[in-house]
Amino acid sequence: MIITGIYASVLACWILVLAYNVARARMKYRIGLLDGGNVHLTRAIRIHGNATEYLPIALILLAIAETNGLPHLILHISGSFLVAFRLWHAWGIFHSSGLSKGRFGGTLGTWMIIIILAGYNLFVGVSGMAA
Repeated sequence: MIITGIYASVLACWILVLAYNVARARMKYRIGLLDGGNVHLTRAIRIHGNATEYLPIALILLAIAETNGLPHLILHISGSFLVAFRLWHAWGIFHSSGLSKGRFGGTLGTWMIIIILAGYNLFVGVSGMAA
């Protein structure tokens, strides 16, 4: 699972960047637990939390698709788009507390990657045909 390893590593670094952003906000606003009602800390927590909610399943599906023989080009496209969508989502939440193109597009894109990978893995599993 060399290809999945690349994207898992890049996204692990992204999660650490987001976690650092939360820690930095906690120190800046002197809030040790929860968000203290601070909108900046709330956003940082949600950006990090959302990544940790969606990335594990997306990466598991990517790894299974790689094991099932999904062509390398499609794996790289899926992984690259997953990274881009997560960056776009974080940017969208960071810049707007309401609806934003970044938040909407990042979420929708992440969901599409998950649906496509899940669909491929279901097809392979049901049909017994690895690519």
